Amino acid sequence: MAHTLLGVVAGVVWLVLPWMTINDDPPVAGARVSAAAPAESSGTDLVLPVAVLVVVVALAAYASVRRVRRTRSRTTPAAAGTTHVGAYPSPAAPPPLADLDDRSRAALVGADNRLRTLREEVTFAAAGAGPEELAPFLREAAAAEAELAAACAIRRRYEEGVPEEAAALAGVVGRCEEAERRLTGAAEGLRALRGLDRDPAAALASAETRFRELTARTAGADTALTDDSVTGYLELAKDSLVTATVDLNRTHQATASGRPEDAAQHLRAAETAIARADVLVTAMTRLREARTEAAGLIPAALTGAEAELAPFRDGTAYEGETYARLVHADAVLAAVRQETTSGQPYDPLGVLRRIVHATAPLATGRSGVLPVAALLVARESVAAADDYVTVHREAVGAAPRVLLSPARLTDDLPRADDLAREARDLAERDVRLRGHPA
Repeated sequence: MAHTLLGVVAGVVWLVLPWMTINDDPPVAGARVSAAAPAESSGTDLVLPVAVLVVVVALAAYASVRRVRRTRSRTTPAAAGTTHVGAYPSPAAPPPLADLDDRSRAALVGADNRLRTLREEVTFAAAGAGPEELAPFLREAAAAEAELAAACAIRRRYEEGVPEEAAALAGVVGRCEEAERRLTGAAEGLRALRGLDRDPAAALASAETRFRELTARTAGADTALTDDSVTGYLELAKDSLVTATVDLNRTHQATASGRPEDAAQHLRAAETAIARADVLVTAMTRLREARTEAAGLIPAALTGAEAELAPFRDGTAYEGETYARLVHADAVLAAVRQETTSGQPYDPLGVLRRIVHATAPLATGRSGVLPVAALLVARESVAAADDYVTVHREAVGAAPRVLLSPARLTDDLPRADDLAREARDLAERDVRLRGHPA
């Protein structure tokens, strides 16, 4: 193309050149006859330059058309990072949306797991360190949790159809990376504080003490507790204690052999197993206490529900949505009374949940017992879902964690209960698909 343009310029210069050489000086005497002859032949002198210019323009047009046709008909794909065949590399093309989606979910899972692991280790470090020494690590954990909560909020808006999908997913990844940075620094500092790489003997003694206490609690667990939310928890706790026993023995062997780094690695594995068993046994104990408290709240909750519904029974004819909610609440309360007086076993937390959810749309705050009941139900649902994710975190994906974050933060207790139960369902689905981690 540059050669063609050069030819055009040369032709134009050649065409203009005869006028550039015309002498405007007045002719002298004796030169009249010789000056007249060139003037008569000036028209023929232009023929050759014009012909050359026409040929050059035609060649340039032909070359341009041929190049366009060759580019469009070429079957070789464009090179990676270019916009079309033969183009220069394009500037840093963004990754495909699907890849960014997978990356954001993996970042959420990784950051959440790191946060849970750090908090577990802090509980073990508390046996040999004071509150002042642990305060910086707790602050880092709180800051990382705030970053993770923001990432979950962005991810939830993205799943609800927020525009600028790529920007939203990039925001999730960025927040998670910041959380990971904080957690990595805190974990390194906590490991240095505990001195596991130098002499894990003190930490090992503390872990063994907690292991013996947990073994006694597991042996005294309520085996008669029947609830779907803790099905299999006792067996999983016993399996975790067996794993902890193996890792504690390996820690002793590595310490005796003068391998402090291996000893620290086995000790951390033992602490993770002990923490998992602790979560399982604590969940069973907490559920039993929550069910007992719920059973005691049911009569007062029924009375409070009637007080909330009383303004809607003043004889005014309600229609539409309000009337439908009133009819639904009456039906739920009647079913609850029948269930609790039938003499058959029932789930007190489930009954209390039905009362709270049925009256929540019509509640005006006249009864003080319903907020207490709603808090008990939501607190147990969130704790149960969080425990499940902690125990099965190697198999649980991002979706349950995204739901758990607003469930912890919202002041709308019925909504927190709904979010937590949905998160638990999704987590159980993930475990069924991927299997329980060994």
